[in-house]
Amino acid sequence: MRISGLAAATGVPVATLKYYLREGLVPPGAATSRTQADYDDTHVGRVRLVRALTESAGLSLAAVRDVLAALDDPPTSRHDLLGAAHHALVAAEGDRAAGAGTDLSRRRARELVAERGWCDDLLLVDRLAEQLDAADAAGVEVSDDYLRELAAAADQIGTADLGTVRPDPVSALRQVVLGTLLTDPVLLTLRRMAQVRASRETGGV
Repeated sequence: MRISGLAAATGVPVATLKYYLREGLVPPGAATSRTQADYDDTHVGRVRLVRALTESAGLSLAAVRDVLAALDDPPTSRHDLLGAAHHALVAAEGDRAAGAGTDLSRRRARELVAERGWCDDLLLVDRLAEQLDAADAAGVEVSDDYLRELAAAADQIGTADLGTVRPDPVSALRQVVLGTLLTDPVLLTLRRMAQVRASRETGGV
């Protein structure tokens, strides 16, 4: 198909497709002349992926590029694969200074990680510390008990997540990264629904 057909198949304007191509987010088509190329179903899938990451997951194009780089070159080790997925997800959330977070929040994050038996990934520990500091700065209390309850719920979600992962590295990394990015909004909606149910059962807040 020509680029007009790619636009029709994906619902993305030709001008946007040309931008994706220039930025390397979508691979070039098979050249048929100096100014024309043919595209196939792999291009349709890639364009839809970029669109999902930008529109549904709300990523910048720079973040999309980082995620696509991880997807295009997945590690073979399952553990390394998860590490690559986590780093791609953190990169997708935006650049943060290394070692961010107060000493108190970093200590709380490390204690929680040790208590749950989680992997002590410094990037994720720092991100959790930043988030705890942000909550504190906004006057939102995240007590140790509440944090433990959230962590226990996260363990259940993590187990459910890995139950969807296929054995081959490409599909596994795609599912971890894209599954997390695109189901995070689902999780937020479910949380709000659960809050309404809990409020109703307890007679309101």
